[in-house]
Amino acid sequence: MTTVTEDVSLDGLRDALGLLKDREQVAARLLESSAKHSFDPDKELDWDAPVEEGKWFWPPELVSLYDTPMWKRMSEEQRLDLARHEAASLASLGIWFEIILMQLLVRHIYDKSVTSAHVRYALTEIADECRHSMMFARMIQKGGAPTYPVTRLNHNLARVLKTVSTTPGSFACTLLGEEILDWMQRLTFPDERVQTLVRGVTRIHVVEEARHVRYAREELRRQMVTAPRWERELTRLSCGEAARVFSIAFVNPEVYTNVGLDRREAVAQVKASGHRREVMQAGAKRLTDFLDDIGVMRGVGRRLWRSSGLLA
Repeated sequence: MTTVTEDVSLDGLRDALGLLKDREQVAARLLESSAKHSFDPDKELDWDAPVEEGKWFWPPELVSLYDTPMWKRMSEEQRLDLARHEAASLASLGIWFEIILMQLLVRHIYDKSVTSAHVRYALTEIADECRHSMMFARMIQKGGAPTYPVTRLNHNLARVLKTVSTTPGSFACTLLGEEILDWMQRLTFPDERVQTLVRGVTRIHVVEEARHVRYAREELRRQMVTAPRWERELTRLSCGEAARVFSIAFVNPEVYTNVGLDRREAVAQVKASGHRREVMQAGAKRLTDFLDDIGVMRGVGRRLWRSSGLLA
């Protein structure tokens, strides 16, 4: 594990990954990119096109039961139906995360200069997330599956997070919600087996989320250098707990019931699936490597990450 160095010199802030870039310069570049590469999903996507027969709503290899004994017993029609429901479950989870993120961003900029590029980009990102949430909701409706809210417990835990989260904790949780889904979506949008509409939704999300990830990574690096020790320790703990909750909430078990499967057996087979474990760890690897480098993956927090199944 790389050790963070808290060297604040005349040259600026530095951590284990090197010299941090100027906050205003990063925001200015992201604003320029936003001006060139932002999308209006209502206009970009053909929402009136019919659902395509025999195409997936999510790549089969990313469906939770893929390659399990239960999957091998399922008909192709049932597999396609499960993928449709899991796409709706993930979109519902994505909306939940984005609503949390928007509130955390508003809290982050509340005391900062409203004319700074840093604040202007945060507001730009909030606008992006508003469009993404509406886009995901429209995709759920188009697919004909229900929405899949998180449990009441996780819903209320997030309410606490939104109220008390410190700045580095907010950005660490933001990256958790963005990077694993982003990895999956990068596999989805070029996949010609997948519904054209879903590919379009994931393409838009990948392009715009790349900026959001850059903003969050740069700010988390800065916060982990400048925050007091207690806040860094709290970030390690809260991030690890968020990873544990995220791994549980990733697919709502109700999807199995809704496609006619035994819910308890399905959940057990997903937990025992080596393929599923590899998928989730591969999706999280870029993030866990980054968090390790900047000193987030330590102590109890690291053990929570391991218990989540997202860290090998």
